Amino acid sequence: QVQLVESGGGLVQPGGSLTLSCTASGSISIIYAIGWYRQAPGKQRELVAVISSGGRTNYADSVKGRFTMSRDNAKNTLQMNSLKPEDTAVYYCNWRYKRGGMDFDSWGQGTQVTVSS
Repeated sequence: QVQLVESGGGLVQPGGSLTLSCTASGSISIIYAIGWYRQAPGKQRELVAVISSGGRTNYADSVKGRFTMSRDNAKNTLQMNSLKPEDTAVYYCNWRYKRGGMDFDSWGQGTQVTVSS
């Protein structure tokens, strides 16, 4: 499977910014979607942003206007601005793709984002 390595999490004050990065290694035939998810303590994992195979980017309502997702070949980033305490969560990178005739769903190890004063 493709390996995903995330970086960029940390502690930031409310109103601050962070940039998360996800780098993929391995060969891929077709990319179906690339996304960022997050999971806060006691809550289910939720979609934050996703780039579809057609190149369209969609965002959760809670982050629209504050987060921007981009991709440059094997690396995708999530620029997070105007962070709020409710953005605190473990953030995961996700790639859904086809390789060797099979479909895969790969996840990064997760990176902690804490928004607190």
